[in-house]
Amino acid sequence: MLDTLYPVLVTLHSILRWVIVLAGLYAIIRAITGLSFKRGYMGVDDRAGLWFTIAMDLQVLLGIILYFFKFPGMNIGAAMADPVQRFFAVEHVSLMLVAVIVAHVARSMAKKASKPADKHRRILIGFALALLIVLAAIPWPFLPAGAGRGWF
Repeated sequence: MLDTLYPVLVTLHSILRWVIVLAGLYAIIRAITGLSFKRGYMGVDDRAGLWFTIAMDLQVLLGIILYFFKFPGMNIGAAMADPVQRFFAVEHVSLMLVAVIVAHVARSMAKKASKPADKHRRILIGFALALLIVLAAIPWPFLPAGAGRGWF
């Protein structure tokens, strides 16, 4: 059963990356337009950030499940010797966890801000940083760790 479940989870994990990228871009665009047009921080702005962080949380959950499927009883020394295994066992996981933390901290800081411009600015900076980290940690098909994986 685990052999049949793993490809399904990898596919979901891969598709969800696009949801995260789109949700992050949408929240960032809302923050940019909010700052540019001096618009108040509206419910749709908050929901955009909420959906971005929810998608990231779901991605982390799937990633943790995949991690234990892929690396049960992992030998960290062997993983560090192989660049592709190291990417998935250490670099990908670490960067993605940092990105999730940055996104949640940004959303929390935005909630605490009193002025709409400060809320937009905190979302813009935090979500842009989180999204850049996510993009840097994705195993893109043109990178060694993503070779043969495809775009979805």
